[in-house]
Amino acid sequence: MVEDDFLLLNPGPVPVTDEVLDAMGEPMVSHRSAEFEAVYERAQEGLDYVFERSSLSGASTTEDGGTSLVLNGTATMGMEAAVANLVDEDGEVVALVNGKFGRRFARIAERHADCTRVDVEWGESIPVDAVADAVSASTDVITMVHNETSTGLLNPATEVGEIAREHDATFVVDGVTCLGGDEFLMDEWNVDVAVTDAQKALAAPPGVSALWVRDGLEERIDGEGAPFYEDLDWHLRKAESHQTPFTSAVPLFRALAVAVEDIVEETMPERIARHRRQAAAFREGFAAMGLERFPSADGPTELSNTVTAIALPDAVSGDDSDAFFDAVAERNVSISGGQAHLEGDIFRVSNMGGLSDEQILRGVRTVGEAMREAGVDVDVDAGIAAAEAELDG
Repeated sequence: MVEDDFLLLNPGPVPVTDEVLDAMGEPMVSHRSAEFEAVYERAQEGLDYVFERSSLSGASTTEDGGTSLVLNGTATMGMEAAVANLVDEDGEVVALVNGKFGRRFARIAERHADCTRVDVEWGESIPVDAVADAVSASTDVITMVHNETSTGLLNPATEVGEIAREHDATFVVDGVTCLGGDEFLMDEWNVDVAVTDAQKALAAPPGVSALWVRDGLEERIDGEGAPFYEDLDWHLRKAESHQTPFTSAVPLFRALAVAVEDIVEETMPERIARHRRQAAAFREGFAAMGLERFPSADGPTELSNTVTAIALPDAVSGDDSDAFFDAVAERNVSISGGQAHLEGDIFRVSNMGGLSDEQILRGVRTVGEAMREAGVDVDVDAGIAAAEAELDG
């Protein structure tokens, strides 16, 4: 059955370009060389653009500015670095949890401080009133995942950022699956620290991540209280000369530099518009087949523009889901199921990075054909037509 090239539609890692792959094969250099410093500077400049101009207008999202750092580890390292440098065991963190990665932020916070969770069912909206009730004058940090990859929801950054501002709390936001693919408004949301990952919407290989630290936040950072490898004081000092405190993953930095330069060339307004159009194509295509979306986008919460989560029909849910996922794999396509207790309940597809419209349509068709093969009566043609209409619109 396999005829087409392999298509990766998982919500990370995502496909990367040949140019990004080629960058990793260049001759090795020292991470203390001028050649490497030039690579890191390119990566920083591209990241500055992504962090600070992720708006539909392309205008700057911050007046204060900040510093972009590349970390030798995936975004979980960045999440921990952000928390551990801003609180100690006597500090207080309010963590918002409505999915796996919000829960991860909370688990990290619990290791470093007193953590209060605002917990709701995965896939439901975070109640802003509950956040306001949880935050107090003693709250040091609020953590939030903006785009919750496990459920396909955009959480209410504007409203939570306002609460952080009112209480002078540091707002730390996981932008892992939106930065590089959707709007991310630093000043409007009062973001102090933003975290992202190479392997998501930046469309680079996994292994490194990035932080943006607002200028002026240095006085709140206590690097000596953080894990040795995650000392942000040290990282910020070394970044001034385009280096990291420790041995850098040279090939991955090269790949990241090329990937973010590709984003600059496309421009963030164009990239955001493309991601929104393609996400709408997935949503409308699956809906036209008769499939139901998983998350509930009520109140200030919205559906993700980079990850689409769909409820599995009863006939292919739970232990019966293997038939569907096997049929997808037989078509040389990779998608993701649900995580943790959502395993067997949903499937998820990503449009992060540089996917073409044709690849989006292939994803819709593959899901429809796999559903029918697994015994679910769906209208594949209607799904493709609906997706095409969104892509053409």
